Amino acid sequence: MGWAASLVIMLGLVIGAMAMGLPVAFAFLGANLAGTVIFSGGAGLNLAAAQIMEATANFTFAPIPLFLLMGEILFHSGVAFKAIGAVDRLIARVPGRLSIVAIVGGTMFSSLSGSTIANTAVLGSVLLPEMTRRGYKPVIAMGPIMAVGGIAMLIPPSALSVLLGSLANIPVSQLLIAGIIPGIMMSILFVGYILWRCTRDPDLAPVYEVQDFTLRERWMPFFIYVAPLFSIFIVVVGSIFFGIASPSEAAALGCVASTVAAACYRSLTWASFMKSVRETAKVTTIIMLIIAGSLTFSQILAISGATDGLLQQIQALALSPLGAVLVMLAVLLFLGAFMDQVSMLLLTLPFFLPLAAIQGIDMLWLGVLFLIAMEISLLTPPFGLLLYVMRGVASKDISMRSIYASALPFIAMELVALVLLIAFPALSTWLPRWIE
Repeated sequence: MGWAASLVIMLGLVIGAMAMGLPVAFAFLGANLAGTVIFSGGAGLNLAAAQIMEATANFTFAPIPLFLLMGEILFHSGVAFKAIGAVDRLIARVPGRLSIVAIVGGTMFSSLSGSTIANTAVLGSVLLPEMTRRGYKPVIAMGPIMAVGGIAMLIPPSALSVLLGSLANIPVSQLLIAGIIPGIMMSILFVGYILWRCTRDPDLAPVYEVQDFTLRERWMPFFIYVAPLFSIFIVVVGSIFFGIASPSEAAALGCVASTVAAACYRSLTWASFMKSVRETAKVTTIIMLIIAGSLTFSQILAISGATDGLLQQIQALALSPLGAVLVMLAVLLFLGAFMDQVSMLLLTLPFFLPLAAIQGIDMLWLGVLFLIAMEISLLTPPFGLLLYVMRGVASKDISMRSIYASALPFIAMELVALVLLIAFPALSTWLPRWIE
C-alpha cells in the first residue's frame, strides 16, 4: 500500500469518527485499533496496548493536572473573584474602563491558572453582567474577556505548554518561561486597542461615574487580595527559573501555595476543594486518553510509511526554514477553526516534528509560535472553544453572530503578535536562556 493511501486511511478514520460525534479520545483509539490491524495484523494489538501504557506512565505529564488544580482551587474557592474586584478599584476614569479591568485581571489570573476555560468563565461571570448594565457594546465587552482568557495558554502555569514540551521534546521549563514575554506583549496590544477604539467611539463603552475612594480604600484590597497571590506565581515560575525545582515539583508547590492561600482567606471548604479535584480529574482523564491515542497514532503512521512519504514530498518543494514555519502555522490556523487545541496539536506533531528537525528550526521558538496559533484558534469561528464558553456566561439575547464579531478584532491583534514573534524570535527565546 502506498504512503498516500495509508495517510488517507488513518486521517480519514480519525476525522470521520470525530465528524460522527465520537469524543476525540475514542476517535484516536478507534483509528489506532483499525490501523494496527491493517498495517501490523492482529499481532500488533498487544504492542499497541503496551504503547498506550507507556505513553500514559510518562512522568513529564505530571504538571498538567497540578497546574489545572491550581486554577480550579482559586476558582471554586472564590479567591479569584475577590482579586478581580480589587483590580477593579485600581482602574478609574479611562476609556473602556471595565474592558481594561478584564485585560489586567485576566492576565493576572492567567499567571495563577493553567486553564483558559476557567480564566474566561471567571471574567465572564464577574464583569460581563456589569458591562451589559453599563451599556457596553458586545464587541468591547465580550471580546476582551475571551481574548485574555486565551493568554492562560501562554503565561505559566500553562498545561498546554507542558503537553507540547513533553511531546515535542522541548525542555518544559524553558517553554513555560518562554511564554511570559509574548503573553504580556499580547495584553499590552489588547489594552492599546481598547483605548484607541473607545477614544474614537465613546459609545462603545459609555463613561459612568466611578465611586470615589480614599487612597487607602483604593489600594488596601489590592494588598489583601492580589499581592499575596503573586507569591504563587513566584513560587512556580521562580523555582523553575532559578533551577530550584523541576516543572513537576514547581507545579506541586503551586498547588500547595494555592490551597494555603484559599485557606488563609477562609474561602476553602471541603466541598469546594473536592469539586476542584473532581473537575481536574475529568479534564486530566480526557487529556491522558487523547495523549495515549495520539502517540500510538503517530507510531502507526510511521510504520505505514505515511510520515516518511509526506516528508519526502515536502522536501521536494525545497522550502526555506521560514517557509516551512509559515506552512505549519497556516495548517494549525486552518485546523483551529474546526478542532480543539489538543486534537489539532496531536494530529499534526507526527508530521511537524520531523519537518522541523530536517529544516534545523529552533524548537523553543517554534513551540511558542504553535502556542500562539492554538491561542488564536480558541477564538476562531465557527468552533473556537472560548466562543462557546462565552455563550454559556452571556445573556440569552446575545447571538452567536455577535460573539463571533466581538472576537475578530482580537484575533487580528493576536496575528500581529504572531508576526512580531516570527520577525523577532528573541522575544520568545531571550528569557528562557537565563534559566539556571
